[in-house]
Amino acid sequence: MTTIDLLGIVLVALLVGVIAFRIIPAISTYFLYRGKRIVTCTETFRREAVDVAARKAAVWSLIGDPKLHLDRCSRWPERHDCGQECLKMVEPDPENCLVWKIVSSWYQGQSCVYCDKRFAVLSRLDHAPALLRDDHTTIEWNQISPEQLPEIFSTSEPVCWNRHITETFRREHPELVVERNR
Repeated sequence: MTTIDLLGIVLVALLVGVIAFRIIPAISTYFLYRGKRIVTCTETFRREAVDVAARKAAVWSLIGDPKLHLDRCSRWPERHDCGQECLKMVEPDPENCLVWKIVSSWYQGQSCVYCDKRFAVLSRLDHAPALLRDDHTTIEWNQISPEQLPEIFSTSEPVCWNRHITETFRREHPELVVERNR
């Protein structure tokens, strides 16, 4: 092996090390900031649903600190030119305002209003649980706009997916349901 070959191997190893040193934080930045979030708008003081531009934040983290920008907001396109001050709520604790975390925390430990089945930690691969609304209809939580979830959680009760399907069938096809006494 010549000196040039050895020097080439060392340079490639250094290059791979530097790239890995910068890419791994960029990937973790992407996963940290992806997902829909609920924040309080600094103009209206109402809850709004936002998506952080996670890809841009990951690219910025390759150079230095990630710079956060909104990708989507429930107030857009009317207020697309806002100052995006709501990002100050996301920066200190990006996990805390994630819709998935809010929903998981609300369901965890509660029981289905129909069958008393306790909710464990929610999985993204499971069927979405539902909510029993004031009008006695059920709806899956992911069918509700994210900014309305905290308000709906305060007035609704949890329903497991099995009973949601049963109650939906009962509501949509009453002619096919036979009620039997136990």
